[in-house]
Amino acid sequence: MERKPFDVETTEDHKPYSSVDGGGSDSVDSFEDEQKKLVYRGWKVMPFIIGNETFEKIGIIGTLSNLLVYLTSVFNLKSVTAATIINAFSGTINFGTFLAAFLCDTYFGRYKTLSVAVIACFLGSLVILLTAAVPGLHPIPCGTQSSCQGPSEGQIAFLLMGLALLVVGAGGIRPCNLAFGADQFNPKSESGKKGINSFFNWYFFTFTFAQIISLTLVVYIQSNVSWTIGLSIPVGLMFLACVIFFAGHKLYVKVKASGSPLAGIGHVIAAAIKKRGLKPVKQPWIDLYNHIPHDYANSTLKYTDQLRFLDKAAIMTPEDKLNSDGTASDPWKLCTMQKVEEVKCILRVIPIWFACAIYYLAISMQMTYPVFQALQSDRRLGSGGFKIPAATYVVFLMSGMTVFIIIYDRVLVPSLKRVTGLDTGITLLQRIGAGIFFAVLSLLVSGFIEERRRTFALTRPTLGSEPRTGEISSMSAMWLIPQLVLAGVAEAFAAIGQMEFYYKQFPENMKSFAGSIFYVGGGVSSYLASFLISTVHRTTEHSPTGNWLAEDLNKAKLDYFYFMLTGLMFVNFLYFLLMARWYRYKGTHDEVSYVVDTVDEETKQQDKNSV
Repeated sequence: MERKPFDVETTEDHKPYSSVDGGGSDSVDSFEDEQKKLVYRGWKVMPFIIGNETFEKIGIIGTLSNLLVYLTSVFNLKSVTAATIINAFSGTINFGTFLAAFLCDTYFGRYKTLSVAVIACFLGSLVILLTAAVPGLHPIPCGTQSSCQGPSEGQIAFLLMGLALLVVGAGGIRPCNLAFGADQFNPKSESGKKGINSFFNWYFFTFTFAQIISLTLVVYIQSNVSWTIGLSIPVGLMFLACVIFFAGHKLYVKVKASGSPLAGIGHVIAAAIKKRGLKPVKQPWIDLYNHIPHDYANSTLKYTDQLRFLDKAAIMTPEDKLNSDGTASDPWKLCTMQKVEEVKCILRVIPIWFACAIYYLAISMQMTYPVFQALQSDRRLGSGGFKIPAATYVVFLMSGMTVFIIIYDRVLVPSLKRVTGLDTGITLLQRIGAGIFFAVLSLLVSGFIEERRRTFALTRPTLGSEPRTGEISSMSAMWLIPQLVLAGVAEAFAAIGQMEFYYKQFPENMKSFAGSIFYVGGGVSSYLASFLISTVHRTTEHSPTGNWLAEDLNKAKLDYFYFMLTGLMFVNFLYFLLMARWYRYKGTHDEVSYVVDTVDEETKQQDKNSV
C-alpha cells in the first residue's frame, strides 16, 4: 500500500483538506491550498492532551507498579512465578505498540486508536480492582501460613482478562500519544516547532511525575491501607483521563490513516532480490532511478555506500515501465534511490536497537528484584515505626533519572559543547553508550549490595520474618538506593537518547514506528528477563550451591545472578561500541555521500558539464 499525502479528519469547528492523490500540478495546488485551511490550535488543546496524559499515566502506573507485590500477597503466587508474569506482561505491552503503530498508520489514525486505548485502560484497571474488591475473585488470604492456597483457574482467567485490556490500552497509547500531541502544532511555523519541542519536555515530565506519585502515594495506600482503595484511585483517574480526552475531540487535528510505510520496505527488498543478478552501476548517485514527487513527505536523502545490495532495487532496466507522472508502474520491480536510502536508514538502526534491547534487561531487573530485596531489608524510617513500602524504592530510579536530566542539560551539555563543538555536547550514540555503561555499574553494585544484605541476615540478629519469604535482614533498605540511582542515570542517558535517535534516524513517515520500536526493545528485554529467570531458577534449583533465585533471598544467591548479568551486559557494551563505530548517521556527508537530486536535475547537470 502506498502512503497518501497528509490527510486529516473533518471536525465541526474546522474543515481541513481531504486526501489528494496523483502527481499533477492541479492536485499539488489543491493539496497546498487545502493545507492552508487547517487550523492548528497548539497549546489551546494541550490541557486536554497533557491532562489526559497525566491522569492516564498515574492510572496505569498506579495499577502496574505494585502488581508484583499484589500477585504474591493477594493471589498467593511464588515470587519467581509473579516476576515471570510481570516480565511477560510488560513485554507483551511493548510488543503491542508495534501492532498499534501499524494499525494506526494503516487503518484508524491516531485519534481513533487513542480513543479505543484509553477506554481499554479504564476497563482493564476496573477489572484489576474487582479482583481485589470481590472476595470470590482472589484466593483466601493465607496470613502467616507457610503454605497458601493458590488461585483457581477462574480467578486467573479474570485477572488475565484485566491484564489483556491493559495490554490493548497501554499498547495503543504509548506509540500514538507523542505523535498525536505533535500533530496539534504547525510543523512549518517557528512557533509550531517550538511548541513541539516543549510538548516533548512536558511529556517526559508528566511521565516521571506520574511514576513518582504512583510509586509513593498510591503504592503506600495499596500496601498499608487497602488494596481495594489503592486500586480504586487508578480507576478513578483513568475515568477522569477519558473524560478530559474526549472533551477536546472537536478541537483536535486528527490525522487520518494514510497507508503503511511497511509496504515501501517490502517493495525495496523484493525488487533487490528480483534484480540480484544485475551488475552494480558505477555512479549510483547519478545512475539510479530517483523520481521524487513534489509533495513527497520525507526529506531528501544522500546516497550512502553501505548495504549496497539494496541499490539494485533502483537500477532501471528495459523491462521497467514508468507512468505518465514519472512514477514506476510496478513498485515491486523498481524503486527510487530515495526509497532505498530510507530502507538503509531502518536497517542500520537494527543492530543499535538490538544492543539497546539487551540494555533494558538491566532496567527490567532493577524494577523487580530490588522489591524482593527491600521486603527482606530494614525498611523502617525514623523511630516512629513507619515502613517504606517495598515497591516504593523503585522511585529512587525515577528520581535519579529526573535529577540527572537537569544536571545533564544544564551542566554537562554546555561543558561538553566547549570541548566537542556539538550543540548536544555528545552524539546520540555516545549518549546511549554512556547509558549502557552505567547499567553495567548498576548491576555490579547490585551484586555487592545483595551480598552485604544476605551476610547481615545470616550473621546478625534479624528483625523478624516476612510472610512466605524469610528473615528480615538488619541492613537498611536505603543501601539499595545506589544501584537504583545508577540505573536512573543510565536511563537518563540511554532512554531519552534512544527516543531522540529513533525519531531523527527514521524517515518522517515512520514516526509512529520510531516510537513503537523504542518500546518493542523493552518488550524483548522483558521476555529475555523471563527466560533468564526461569532458566536460572530451573538450573540451580538442585545445585550444590543452592537455588540462586529461591523464595527466601537469605537462602538464595541473588548476588551471583547479578554478577552473571553484569558479565552479559559488559559483552553487550562491547558489541554496542562495535556497531556504533560502523553506524553512519542519516544525511551524513562523507567521501561517498552525495546530494540526491531528481533525475531531471541530474540530467541537466550532466548536459551542463558536457557543454
